[in-house]
Amino acid sequence: MANRFILNETSYFGAGARENLVPELTGRGLKKVMFVTDKVLLECGVATKVTAELDKAGIAYEIYSDVKANPTVANVQTGVAKFKEMGADSLVAVGGGSVMDTAKAVGIIIANPDFADVVSLEGVADTKNKSVPLIALPTTSGTAAEVTINYVITDEANKKKMVCVDPKDIPVVAIVDSDLMMGMPKGLCASTGMDALTHAIEGYITKGAWELSDMVELRAIELIAGSLYDSVQGDPKARETMALAQYIAGMGFSNVGLGIVHSMAHPLGAFYDTPHGVANALLLPYVMEYNAESPAKPKYKAIAKAMGVQGTENMTDEEGVKAAVEAVRKLSLSINIPQKLHEINVKEEDLKDLSVAAFNDVCTGGNPRETNPDEILEIYKKAF
Repeated sequence: MANRFILNETSYFGAGARENLVPELTGRGLKKVMFVTDKVLLECGVATKVTAELDKAGIAYEIYSDVKANPTVANVQTGVAKFKEMGADSLVAVGGGSVMDTAKAVGIIIANPDFADVVSLEGVADTKNKSVPLIALPTTSGTAAEVTINYVITDEANKKKMVCVDPKDIPVVAIVDSDLMMGMPKGLCASTGMDALTHAIEGYITKGAWELSDMVELRAIELIAGSLYDSVQGDPKARETMALAQYIAGMGFSNVGLGIVHSMAHPLGAFYDTPHGVANALLLPYVMEYNAESPAKPKYKAIAKAMGVQGTENMTDEEGVKAAVEAVRKLSLSINIPQKLHEINVKEEDLKDLSVAAFNDVCTGGNPRETNPDEILEIYKKAF
């Protein structure tokens, strides 16, 4: 069986990279943009750094900013109506994963109107056409939605996060400009950075991992371990490193899958509107311990080494597991990530329902260890 690897047509990296937005739009003959962002980014001036580029060039655009932190079916449908109303020919998404995921769903539905209900996009939908042109500019250093073939939309009616996987949704251009990430508050920088680490570690040990994905995920782990703490403190160089690291992590996991950290995090977002990065960060060490009893066990020494642990070459597999988990937990504690589910207002009486939802999540199939709802429930209890 062949291994597939899908990336953006073009990507730009570095402070000030947004200057490439207008040439990409004009070079592709795109003339009317639906600009997707959120109200906070408009108010704090981050989004306007990008609209300023459009204004200088005289490119027509209208702003759509009705995007929730965990975007919903309604957010997407409203965005589709807005796109049609304004007669747009392209999308520019400036924001975190929620904004980019909303834009992806809008772009897919515009090109594939049979999926206008949104919920039919869950899983691997049989779409026929590529998304309308989408250029993505991330403002957080974690989700890597600008390079992935995945997006997540909340079905509020069924209290469910839908993971949608579609190679046709990938942004045609990614512009990773660390200037747009400098305004992140410490808490957001910490949680999105740990989200990136979760992507890298899950992508490294998932069932679908292979040589190319292993190469990029290990480098992502190394970069994150070396720069996340300083990035949270606001260091510009560290934030630029994290901007690159989270993209590299996305390159890998988008193509090989994830595991039950994400499966267990998604229901927390659906039930409690928990920020995705916080959920992943909290659960990661507990799931790593669980997944150590799998064919991925020998890989933990490499994770520990990439995290900066010394002497891994002389460790047993069991020692490598302990070192890797401890290194992740140490980094998490250093940037004030909550360590227990009760700290983020998860209710103990919901754990069984959360376990069933997690088991049924599309990410579960990629987990390196076969699992079931009862075992997932025990991980939730341990984390509670």
